[in-house]
Amino acid sequence: MATFQIEGGHQLKGEIHPQGAKNEALQILCAVLLTPDEIKIHNIPDIRDVNKLIEILGNLGVKIQKLGKGSYSFRSDELNLDYLESQKFKDEGSSLRGSIMIVGPLLGRFGKGYIPRPGGDKIGRRRLDTHFSGFIDLGAKFRYNKEERFYGVEAPNGLKGKDMLLEEASVTGTANILMAAVLAEGTTTIYNAACEPYIQQLCKMLVSMGAKIDGISSNLLKIEGVKELTGCTHRVLPDMIEIGSWIGLAAMTKSEITIKNVSWENLGVIPVTFKKLGIQLEKKGDDIYIPAHTDGYEVASFIDGSVMNISDAPWPGFTPDLLSILLVVATQARGSVLIHQKMFESRLFFVDKLIDMGAKIILCDPHRATVIGHDFQSQLKATTMSSPDIRAGISLLIAALSAKGTSTIHNIEQIDRGYEDIDGRLRAIGAKINRYD
Repeated sequence: MATFQIEGGHQLKGEIHPQGAKNEALQILCAVLLTPDEIKIHNIPDIRDVNKLIEILGNLGVKIQKLGKGSYSFRSDELNLDYLESQKFKDEGSSLRGSIMIVGPLLGRFGKGYIPRPGGDKIGRRRLDTHFSGFIDLGAKFRYNKEERFYGVEAPNGLKGKDMLLEEASVTGTANILMAAVLAEGTTTIYNAACEPYIQQLCKMLVSMGAKIDGISSNLLKIEGVKELTGCTHRVLPDMIEIGSWIGLAAMTKSEITIKNVSWENLGVIPVTFKKLGIQLEKKGDDIYIPAHTDGYEVASFIDGSVMNISDAPWPGFTPDLLSILLVVATQARGSVLIHQKMFESRLFFVDKLIDMGAKIILCDPHRATVIGHDFQSQLKATTMSSPDIRAGISLLIAALSAKGTSTIHNIEQIDRGYEDIDGRLRAIGAKINRYD
């Protein structure tokens, strides 16, 4: 396992250019399987999860050409579908949760799709029922090999459109069903569809390929199936989760940072939610300017004076991927806040490491933590810790950058799964951080 060594307590300063959105890239890359024509994608982040999916696509037979930094060409005209039932695929696919989204496009185009039970973050149960229920509604037959933990769906006679109400507004589930439905016969409606910017981007890409989709940006999608799709060129949005991470870092380290070209219209309630902790943000064109919070920041209260409660919710609510960041930032706020992580029951289990660093946190249950801020009167203490998942990992890194002394973070491969060259970009704005393999 690789390790970061971080000398904390330094103010940072400079400009940050956010990477392409990880969650969008994983969907968009799977969509290249829908057509034999060439697809060009720009602003793909150079991170472990995305690179692993690109490798899987290559092994499946997709012709891949790197055009430049973050830019690729894909052509899926000669696929080796036997690879899907190979041991190699079972090993590779099981290590990446995003690989589940190759099933929808393969099912729609070829009438079959297979996937080993995917891995990813250890943040609680993340069921796949929404994906497969949707495929079954479209007419596919489901099979599951319990011994090998291997899923399959088959529709040798093709898919037929269907009205469906999703049990949950799953982002990856919506993406998967959508990619199958665009090539199904007839009309499909997906109610309670996820409507995150990632899904909106996928819909726009599919429309540019010839798909017929109404209701983009809403939770009711109507898809009129077409017989084939063509190539296109697509650009991935900046990563709103990374943008939120930089906001949290700036506040915790009292740093003056400008985040460039953030696509403000796709940030939703992220800026407003950080302002609830008292963090100042300025919109400068399409940039976010965060001044140095030399006097700290104070948690707001509700209108009736009660303690602030911040929770996650499906879009346009606050994304669960940033609650870990907010929790860390709250440890140095003036005031108290209740962080309520509704969607994943294990995502707050990293708070013991923050408590070891001196943070005042009460873990009420697996979903809720009360944070009593230090108001920078007491600096966090450096420690040695391990990154349990992507978002907890970046949160611990932010804590270490604000702490007194030198901290060590092991298992940083988890951070690399979602953040491109994080140590190099931090050093560029003045951070004291080194990587050891």
